Amino acid sequence: MTSTRRSLLTAVFGSGLAVGLAACGSSNNSNPLASGSSAAGGASGSASSSASSGSGSGTGTLIVGSANFPESALLAQIYATALSAKGVTASTKLNIGSREIYLGALNDGSIDLIPEYTGNLARYYDKQADISTPDKALAALKKALPANLTALNPSSAQDSDSICVTAATAQKYGLTSIADLAGHAQDMVLGGPPEFKQRIDGLPGLKRVYGLTFKDFKPLDAAGALTVTALKNGQVQAANLFTTDPQVKANNFVVLQDPKHLFGAQNVVPLIRKDKVTSSISSTLDAVSAKLDTSTLLSLVTKVVINKQDPGTVAKQFLASAGLS
Repeated sequence: MTSTRRSLLTAVFGSGLAVGLAACGSSNNSNPLASGSSAAGGASGSASSSASSGSGSGTGTLIVGSANFPESALLAQIYATALSAKGVTASTKLNIGSREIYLGALNDGSIDLIPEYTGNLARYYDKQADISTPDKALAALKKALPANLTALNPSSAQDSDSICVTAATAQKYGLTSIADLAGHAQDMVLGGPPEFKQRIDGLPGLKRVYGLTFKDFKPLDAAGALTVTALKNGQVQAANLFTTDPQVKANNFVVLQDPKHLFGAQNVVPLIRKDKVTSSISSTLDAVSAKLDTSTLLSLVTKVVINKQDPGTVAKQFLASAGLS
């Protein structure tokens, strides 16, 4: 997911870390994903976490982190649960915050593993990275990663940033693509996570690639309840949402096409510290990636966000159905 993702949280759960890292909780039931909203509702968001203990003799110990939006936290639970089933002692620190924050946690060892997105992560390290196709995005990512981190095999599942409008707005202005916003953007307020204002594929990218300058930008959350509500109520006329966000379909929002590939290829990929990689860990996560495609990911997130199912249960059901538990 942005790919561009995730608000810079300053809230700390428990004693926490200075960068807003969540402390380990005691129950999956406290996970805010169960409420179906993004864990970080702008400045009012809170961080939480859950732990999953491995059984049997472990082949390593991992702390799996997540960004501050439902899909990332669900993926982190899938990773941790799959690893636990293979004897790896895996705990989670969920809803840490934006990429700027959780990569710091990876670097200092506060977490060891996190679900990422190939194109956005490549662009984070190299603003000139070519992410126009999945293969190019992965190659750019592997080239750009610092020496202490490695990306394992990506899944075919993709979740990209997008610009969405209501069906009424799309009809009023004849909008089908981001390019169609030319001549209208100057009269529209765009909503999204705070970091979208500065990121290369956010407002700067919309201006650079499509020549768009919006009337204003309203900092909200990472594809969460604040953004969805603001778009529904007309507080913003366009919003940055994710392509696998089930709230898009549920609210009949229109995802504007991206003909110039501003947001690029965004395959889900496990990002891990090199000093934590073992053959058991890599083979387990590679097996998860092999079973995860875009339609499956959308279905899983829908269960959590729309159907309000417990994310830990959803993770276990997915792994069982994929023969990975």
